[in-house]
Amino acid sequence: MAENLRMNERRPGTPAMKSLTEYLEFELPNRRGFVNITDVVERLVAKSGVKEGLCLVNAMHITASVFINDAEEGLLQDYEEWLERLAPHEPTSQYRHNRTGEDNADAHLKRQVMGREVVVAITKGKLDFGPWEQIFYGEFDGRRRKRALVKIIGE
Repeated sequence: MAENLRMNERRPGTPAMKSLTEYLEFELPNRRGFVNITDVVERLVAKSGVKEGLCLVNAMHITASVFINDAEEGLLQDYEEWLERLAPHEPTSQYRHNRTGEDNADAHLKRQVMGREVVVAITKGKLDFGPWEQIFYGEFDGRRRKRALVKIIGE
């Protein structure tokens, strides 16, 4: 048992753990939209100096999402239409949440479907993606400032 407690101690000659925390800011002009943030996240991985580790990217608002998929314009339009069929914005009176004075209940539901965060492995200093994978920020209740967290840890 005591051996397990010492595993977290840095042994002489082992690389030190590195970390980087950055915040991305978004203010989309429309209610909904998608932003490919892969290039920004890749630059942050390079800045971190982490060669082997993990990169977490998460939306810091309950009506926004971060997800991984193909950077194909038709697919993004399909998402837009599919999400609107699943949780249509109008009529806003259909949602109990909107009785609080909000009109964004559909945005909360869309976020739940698309997810809050992604974690990508870092291998040899690069995001270790499968073919065509890209990171997207999804906005479902825009026209105001929001943030996403990028947290990189590793050696």
